[in-house]
Amino acid sequence: MRLTVGKRVLLYVLFFFFGEGILLAQSRWDTSYVAEEPEMLVFRSYLSRKFTSLYFPSEDLRYQPNSGLNMGIGFTYQNFTLNLAFPPGFLNRNREADFPRFLDLQGHIYPRNWVIDFFGQFYKGYRIPDGIGDGAKYLRPDLDLLKVGLHANYIFKGDKISLPAAVHQSAIQKKSAISPLLGFEMYRVQVTGDSLILPAQLVPKSNYQSADFLHLGPNAGLIGTLVLGKGFFATGSFTGNLALGTAWNQDRQGGNGNWKLGWGYHARAYLGYNGPRFGMNGNYIHKNLILPTFGNLSQEVYTGNYRLVLVYKIHPAQKFASSFAKYNPSRIFRK
Repeated sequence: MRLTVGKRVLLYVLFFFFGEGILLAQSRWDTSYVAEEPEMLVFRSYLSRKFTSLYFPSEDLRYQPNSGLNMGIGFTYQNFTLNLAFPPGFLNRNREADFPRFLDLQGHIYPRNWVIDFFGQFYKGYRIPDGIGDGAKYLRPDLDLLKVGLHANYIFKGDKISLPAAVHQSAIQKKSAISPLLGFEMYRVQVTGDSLILPAQLVPKSNYQSADFLHLGPNAGLIGTLVLGKGFFATGSFTGNLALGTAWNQDRQGGNGNWKLGWGYHARAYLGYNGPRFGMNGNYIHKNLILPTFGNLSQEVYTGNYRLVLVYKIHPAQKFASSFAKYNPSRIFRK
């Protein structure tokens, strides 16, 4: 069942409070590894791109969304982070102007000992930019993909590795560290179109018009950060997922309700400079989700989010600090 407009609005509100807009970082880091700076006001500007692609390896076919580059600004102060972005037209001249609008919500929060990712993505309109034969673009404004999910990992040495230092640069990672990860993830994916998903001219072995997928299971991996000296750092993590998946297909051509074992992976990387006044980093988050097959038709969903960030830090006046502390939205979650 597809989410109604009201449910989408509710999900958007939940993502605002629990997503990348608000960072609920806990204290009690190991101070020999991490220096917290909650009273430092961190301003940032950034370029970013989010996307969710639909890939059919058996047909060597990849549908790309009509997404583009976003420009954004944001700040972090007293463990509260807010980022706002929009896609300017001059950076997105290759987007299809008459395609439907879409909504991509990716929330990434980093309390101590945990890394948690939320996904709420409502894509309408896909294309194959290079075409499928004659080189002309293949456009599917009717193709609709919904993906909602959760990816969570426990960091066994989380008091020694600060993702806020790498992502928001609101802390300082003083020494290198590495830790195993263990967690769980689950996703719901729906794919629908006004006609069959794969182009008829490809003569695919299997095809369908509408399908609903469920994927859930444990994951495990590693996270590490390398301090290179004089403020330079590299942080990354990788987890592999082994899960059960099933699909409900509304077409006679597909299967229904058969549980299958599948896998996937989740990776993130941050590389940059984190100084006492200035900072910058390039980062990328990638999720590969392998969906259950229909007959000989294999299919995957790729989700990505990459950014280039510039940071400037200041110590605000005590009057501002006191006033902000009184109305800081993150107080709601600390009561």
